[in-house]
Amino acid sequence: MARKTETYTVTDEGRDKDKTFLLTEWPASKAEAWAIRALLALGAAKVDVPEGILDGGMSKLAEIGLKKLFALPYSAAGPLFDELMECVQVTPDPKRPQVKRALVETDIEEVRTRLALKWEVLKLHIDFSIADGLSNLAAKPSAEEKRPGTKTSHKQ
Repeated sequence: MARKTETYTVTDEGRDKDKTFLLTEWPASKAEAWAIRALLALGAAKVDVPEGILDGGMSKLAEIGLKKLFALPYSAAGPLFDELMECVQVTPDPKRPQVKRALVETDIEEVRTRLALKWEVLKLHIDFSIADGLSNLAAKPSAEEKRPGTKTSHKQ
């Protein structure tokens, strides 16, 4: 299955109005590594992170809330947020939407555009992971569904 993509066109007034960007989901290994680094940074900054959170990658990051990332110092959060821009390409000519290329510094002229693109990239990854996480959760039996008398460990 192909990686998820989304087209984002700037609608805000300003120098970036009507510019179009293609956002492409990272491979699972890259998204997982990013999520683990984000969660480790939260732990190092003493932000309350629930036990077992590292087991779930991006879906667990969504579960505890992206707002907690804003509790990090810039030295930890800045590189994580900047890395999200790897997922962004620009469509330089609206008359040729099939042509995409990597970003250069002059492609984005407004801070709000950069912030919006980072948010959209996060949503691209997390929305998929939440759906995946919910389907995994639904597949796990609840405590009530476990049969009594089923041997789960040796008696001590």
